Amino acid sequence: MAEAQQAQSEPSAAVAAEKYSNVSFSIWPPTERTRDAVRNRLIETLSSPSILSKRYGTVSREEAVDAAKLIEEEAFEVAGKAATTDDDGIEILQVYSKEISKRMLEKVKARSGDSAAAPEAAPANEAPGKAEEEDAGSTAPPQSEKTESVAGDE
Repeated sequence: MAEAQQAQSEPSAAVAAEKYSNVSFSIWPPTERTRDAVRNRLIETLSSPSILSKRYGTVSREEAVDAAKLIEEEAFEVAGKAATTDDDGIEILQVYSKEISKRMLEKVKARSGDSAAAPEAAPANEAPGKAEEEDAGSTAPPQSEKTESVAGDE
């Protein structure tokens, strides 16, 4: 009885396979809707608190919109140039994804590098003061202790 059911299901499976054999599935190029979703996710990632923003800071929404558009367009162009006719799109999609990640990281690093330039100057100015405080002949407490005692008085 089970054999009869199996024999009946096999022809329907063969018919279904034949029916869908002419259907092609391609993941490259992505639809405009998918590209919009990528840009929106980039905007959200760049402009809201995330692991990335904890390290490099957030970007204003306006700046994130411009950056997301540029990042996605450049990544799409690079991936499109990497496309081959033998490709089913997976490798191209990987190139696209890697390019987006790379460019997003470059953007936040460049931005944090610009804003980090000013704070880096402050420790350089403090270094001579610390050297003077550590002078063997000095009986004054280190600057950190002075700051703590003033803070403790309040």
